[in-house]
Amino acid sequence: MELIPTQEEVVALLRETGALRSGFYEYDNGLYSNQHLQMALAFRNYQNMKTLSVALSRLVRANSELRAAIPKLSVVAPAPAGLPVAFGVCEALRARRVYWGERENPDEPFRFRQFLDQDLGEKVLLVDDLMRTGNKMNKLKLLCEGNGAEVVGIATVIFQPNPDCVEFGDIPHYYLAKLNPTFKTAEDTWTGMQPGREPVRVWG
Repeated sequence: MELIPTQEEVVALLRETGALRSGFYEYDNGLYSNQHLQMALAFRNYQNMKTLSVALSRLVRANSELRAAIPKLSVVAPAPAGLPVAFGVCEALRARRVYWGERENPDEPFRFRQFLDQDLGEKVLLVDDLMRTGNKMNKLKLLCEGNGAEVVGIATVIFQPNPDCVEFGDIPHYYLAKLNPTFKTAEDTWTGMQPGREPVRVWG
């Protein structure tokens, strides 16, 4: 695998580890899809996580403005899924520090641990293993900006956008592979395509 793997190499790794699956899946937001990705299965092997995190850091470092900000850059991730990649990217970049947002349930905004204060004008790179809806990153962005920090980039190992994925304007988004699954909003749209099959309920 190259220093920055190709899309084909990343997808092959996801399929070999069972992280990327094809079939008929029902998500907890009511959408149905022909594809499901569970990054935790790929990350059971630490070397996979390290390889992908380092490759992601190289994409970030290629941006001259971000590269200049690295000594004072903070890596911020949603807990818990984003933490392995966040620590891997922070270590590879030699960024200033890493911390994370937490919440009790998906409908709540993120918050930082008590006594964790962001500096005014602090440069922040948001990191996660996967972006599907963009909602987590958007809520983290709002949290950081509300504290006076500046989000200068977003980095995810995989970009698997659904039809309503949040757009982040001029903020650059770095990813190693983009997946383009089919999403449907009603189960009856699938019945003719996969007769007799019940969807597999998935979460996360």
